[in-house]
Order: sequence, then C-alpha cells, then structure tokens
Amino acid sequence: MSAYKRSSRRRSKKKSMSVLQTLIVTVILFCMIAVLAGGVMFYYIMLRELPSIAVLKDYRPSIATRVYADNNELIDEFYLEDRKVIKISDLPPYVIQAFIAAEDARFMQHSGVDLLSIMRAFLKNMAAGRIVQGGSTITQQVAKTLYLSPEKSYLRKMKEAILAYKIDKYLTKEEILNLYLNHIYLGHGTYGVEAASQGYFGKSAGDIHLAEAALLAGLPKAPSNYSPFQHFDKAKQRQAYVLERMLEDGYIEAKDKDQALVFPIMLCSIKPKEKIAPYFIENIRRYILGKYGSDVLYREGLEVFTTLDMDMQKAAVESVKQGLAELETRGNHPKGLVQGALLCMDARTGAILAMVGGRDFKKSEFNRATQSRRQPGSAFKPFIYTAAFDKGLTPATRFIDSPIIFEDEENDATWKPKNFDEKFMGPITMRTALVHSRNIVTIKLLQEIGLNYVIAYAANMGISSPLARDYSLALGTSGVTLEEMVRGYGVLANQGRKVTPFFIKKILDRTGQVFEESRIRVEQVIDPRIAFLSSYVMRDVVESGTGRRVKSIGRPVAGKTGTTNDVRDAWFIGFTPSLVAGVWVGFDQEKTLGKLETGSRAAAPIWLYFMKEALKKMPIESFPIPNGIVFIKTDPDTGYPATASSENAIFECFVEGTTDNAGVIIGGGEDQDSLHVQDFGMH
Repeated sequence: MSAYKRSSRRRSKKKSMSVLQTLIVTVILFCMIAVLAGGVMFYYIMLRELPSIAVLKDYRPSIATRVYADNNELIDEFYLEDRKVIKISDLPPYVIQAFIAAEDARFMQHSGVDLLSIMRAFLKNMAAGRIVQGGSTITQQVAKTLYLSPEKSYLRKMKEAILAYKIDKYLTKEEILNLYLNHIYLGHGTYGVEAASQGYFGKSAGDIHLAEAALLAGLPKAPSNYSPFQHFDKAKQRQAYVLERMLEDGYIEAKDKDQALVFPIMLCSIKPKEKIAPYFIENIRRYILGKYGSDVLYREGLEVFTTLDMDMQKAAVESVKQGLAELETRGNHPKGLVQGALLCMDARTGAILAMVGGRDFKKSEFNRATQSRRQPGSAFKPFIYTAAFDKGLTPATRFIDSPIIFEDEENDATWKPKNFDEKFMGPITMRTALVHSRNIVTIKLLQEIGLNYVIAYAANMGISSPLARDYSLALGTSGVTLEEMVRGYGVLANQGRKVTPFFIKKILDRTGQVFEESRIRVEQVIDPRIAFLSSYVMRDVVESGTGRRVKSIGRPVAGKTGTTNDVRDAWFIGFTPSLVAGVWVGFDQEKTLGKLETGSRAAAPIWLYFMKEALKKMPIESFPIPNGIVFIKTDPDTGYPATASSENAIFECFVEGTTDNAGVIIGGGEDQDSLHVQDFGMH
C-alpha cells in the first residue's frame, strides 16, 4: 500500500473519531443542560407550589383559651390543640440545649438543611428498601409541621428541604427555635414545651429540672412510644440518650448527667382533672362561642376571668350532693336519677358566684339552673305580694282564707282550689298568708290587684319567661328558670335595685389587651320601702313559717319555699343583704318527688348547707331600713294596732301613709268567692 493511501486512511479515521467525539460531547452537554434546565424549572415550579413564609414573622399559633376563677385560679381550658406559648428567653438554657442535642446537633452551623444527615439517612433508607430515617433538622421539622403533610415521600422531603433553606435565610436561629419549641407535638394532646411541661409535671417549662427537660426532649421522635405515662422505662432510656448527647456536645458535664439520671420524676395524674364547675364553664364556652365563633374560642388564646368563687362552688357541689343523697335515703320518691340545681349571686353586683346545673355533667350537660323552666309553685308568691304592697296594701291588711269555687257553666265543670293542708284559717293578715303560704288568699290577692299588673311587675323584677294570663299564676303554674327566680329575689335583697347577672369579669386577648369587660348594671326598679316590706315579712317565713328549716343559720335571712302540684318541683330561694341563692329539686320527667318532699324538706336543707359555708367568712348583716318606713305594734291575728289585751303583739312595718290599712279586710265574704273557671285558664 502506498504511503498516500495509508495517510488518507488515517485522515479519514481521525475525521470519524472527531465527529463521534463531537456527537458524544454534544449529547452529554445537551443532557447536562436538560437536567440543569429541568432542575431549575422543577425548583421554580416547586417554589410556586410552596407557601409563603413571610407570615412567620407574625406567626400566631393556635393557643388554648384559659378560664380562671375570681381568685385567678385556672379552672379550665378550651382548645383544639393544647398549646401554651412561652418565650424561649424564659426557658433555662438546658431546655433548649436538650432539644438541639437530641434532634439537630449541628443546628447552629447548617443553613436549614444538613447534607451529612440527609446522606446518612438516604443510605439507611436504601439499605432498608423503605423510608426508615428522615434526617430532618429542627428547621425542616418546623417547615413540615407548619406547611406540609406528614406523608413519607421523597417529593415531600424535597419541598421540606427547600422550605427549611428559605426559613433559615428569613428567620434568626432564635426565632426558629421559638417556633419549634412552641409548636412541636409532645404527646397526650400537648403541643409545645410549656403545655407538655404542665401536662406531665404540673409546672411551667421555665421551672423544670435538667432531668425533666431531657425527658421532654426525648419525645418528638415518637411521643406515644416514649410516653412516661405509658412506657416509663422507654422514656428513661430515651432520657439517658438525650443526656449522653448533651454531654458529647459539651452542654453538660458528667456529674450533671449522673445527677439527672437519678433525679426523681414526679408525673401528674394521666386522668383528666375533675372539673369543679362544669355547668358554669359550659355557660362560659357557649357565650364565647356564640358571640365570637369557634376560631376565637379555640385558637386565640383568650384569658377569661370569671366571677366564680371556688370556695362557694365547692360548697354548692357538696350541698347538692348531700341533699339529694338524703332525699333518696328517705325513699319517699319513685325510682329514677333525682336532679338538683343551685345558683348563688352577689345581690349587689349580679356576679354569679356558684352554680350547679345538675347531678352529673358527664351524664347530662343540660343546665337546670339556666335552661330548665319549671313551675315555681309558692316560690312565685313574693312577686304577687310585693306588687300588692306597691298598690298600698300592707302586711297587716287582711283577706279571708275561705273556700272558693270556679264554675264553667258551658262545660258543666267546677274547680275548687285548695290550700296545701286542705284547711282554712278565716280572716288572716297578708303577713300570715305569705308566711304560711296560703293559696286561697294569694288567689284573692291576685284578683284584687289584677293579672296584668302582677305580670308586668314580675317582668320588671327580672322574670323574663312568659307568664300565663290567668289566676293559676297565684299558684306558680307558669314555668320559670332558677336564674330568673334568683334575679327577681335579688331585687328584694338589694333594696329594690335589679342587677344583671354576669359570669365573666373580663377577657384578655393573647397580647394581654382587654378584649371584653363586664360592667355592673344596676337599675332601681321598685321603691326600696316596698322591697323592705317583702323582705321583712319573708324573714318571718324563715323564723316561723314554711322555711323554718333554715332558721339555724343564725343570721337575718329572708326566703320562700315552693312546692308544685303532686310535689313535682321543690324550691327554696333565700337571701341576705349580700347574697341571694336558690335551690330546685325534681325529676327531669316531672314525676312526683313523693308526698312529703316539699320545698321545705327537699330543697331548703340544700340551701342551708350551702349558705352556712358561703356566709362563713362574711359578717352578719341586717337588712337596712329605708327612709319612709314606720313600725307599729300590731295584733298578729287582727292586724289592728295592739292594745293592752293583745297577745303575742308584733312590730309590723308600713310605708308611711298606709297605716290606715292595718287590719282592713279586702275581698269581702262568701258571696264574692265564686269566679268563672275561664279566669283560671282551665280550658
């Protein structure tokens, strides 16, 4: 072969190699550009899909609403997530260090993502054939919990890494730690170190020991597996791991570790704390929910300061429990869960101090103190008598306690109302009629002063439920709530001034600013002299009448019993110048309590048990006598001014200018004792 041909073949071969090399380089370059472009495109597409982190500067986590009694004792919380925010500046350094050592040793060095940890986790996951380790930094955990789902996938991990990198550039390390330590889930419904510390140890995270901090720092990995409540041994093993990591990273010395390992861990009870005032708390919850909505109630971290007096509330709970137990022991009632309710109000301000809405909140959340309308029976009579005093009648004015018949000629029917003892006393004073709860006299009194007048008068005193416009009103047949009765009696206790009941003193928002504040609302609705007349007579109900079971309280008290037909409802409402409290007892199904279980026997003892405790620390008070009241010594039987021959004379009170009505008989004789049945709403 000639030299020319050999040279030509070499040139051809070199040319082919050059083309192939160029093609390979071009393909590689194209692939690199494609991969790079794809990566850039994927990155920016992911950026568009990822949420903005700008809101982290104004981060507002879901915080529990906290409810306090009037002594600032925490009594309950409302939340979707049990979280209590604490500043990391208020935490001991070892609390923060424990979490860093356990979860992200290089937290202060990396930029949100720790590539060494990711590579280590990748190799372990490849070897296992599944995702067994995440390699997440604290910043990545913040990104995941705030923005992403908990699914385990490489796509989610990529999003998490990008977000973590952005967060690290946007926030300081301290701000990231603040987010993490207040947001991380630590088991048993607690979020953040403060809620967890209170849940596990019963104290703030600012006050916990190194040993307790290490125990908490061991929980994020698997809160249920390392729960000290359920798996204490595992929790201690995890605690030891955290302490070892803190030692290796130079946060603590060997002696600190050894002391922490033997430090006694005192855990709170895992059982929910018994609620002392569940009906009261539910009232608060319903109010805030109705006025502001669920987000504010469960997420905005309100601080609710209430009127609840803890000592009185405990006394109320025990009194209802004791009274109902005694009733059941007597065995006069049919089978079934007899219910009871108690409500106590500050007579001068309207602050609700104690509330029992039923026997067992867990079995029935229905609040019988505020939601249940029941017939008050004779407990309604003071409204009628007070209205009569305002019309010029006096405690010494007389009515004839004698039979009365109501006829319905159209239906050929009659109704003959009775007194409870089925006896009649003849001419008696209004004092005697109220003290001994005479039904017939009250009917005649209502007839004398007028239905519309009494209904309007009761509404003015605080009875907001609709009242029947017939003479059965005298027997307390129109349903009312215990709260209304307490409010109405409060007018008598407070010298004719009506107060608006309230449960909340003030509400603060999460920043400590006043969100809402109650103002005491007082209105003079009846003449203070008229209020005194009723209170003065009602003191005698306790001294010698149907309420004498509470006489042993040993201080000036006014009150009234109430018992309905067939003894389905038993009441006692009573008051001092400072406190007014009411008790109701009955079946939800409105069955009879038993023939003997009257207001005097079934309800008054509960009131007495409660008020003895409620008044224990309060001075003995007398009812103030307003100007314009005069006292005259009278004969209790005739109502006339007493003479030398009068026996058992009493000092009766009158509004100036009404003493001429002493002893006067209103309503006449037998010929006036027949009314049409329609006046009683019998149809």
